[in-house]
Amino acid sequence: MNLFILAGGLMGAAGVGLSAYGAHAGGGTVTTAAQFLLFHAPLFIALGLAGNPDRTRAAGAGLVGLGLVLFCGDLLMRHFADTRLFPMAAPAGGMAMIGGWLVIAGSGLLSRST
Repeated sequence: MNLFILAGGLMGAAGVGLSAYGAHAGGGTVTTAAQFLLFHAPLFIALGLAGNPDRTRAAGAGLVGLGLVLFCGDLLMRHFADTRLFPMAAPAGGMAMIGGWLVIAGSGLLSRST
């Protein structure tokens, strides 16, 4: 089982569903969460299709995934439950996503393939 493709597909499906909800229910934070899921789903699909990613890329993807859970989770909790996931969850998630992308970018410098 390729967990990267599974994660990317679930992110894509959730992103489309939340986009539809946001369009029909006027959910500002829901739409933002949907966009972030849709923006990042191709990363996971690409890593899955590329085969077994090295540890650095996998760690970067893990950080991006954790960031998405925190960021999108906080936005969706604000909308649907009128509370926060926890204080500073969205900023922490954003920083994790940025860090994950930087780790993935750095993995290009460490790559042994030509």
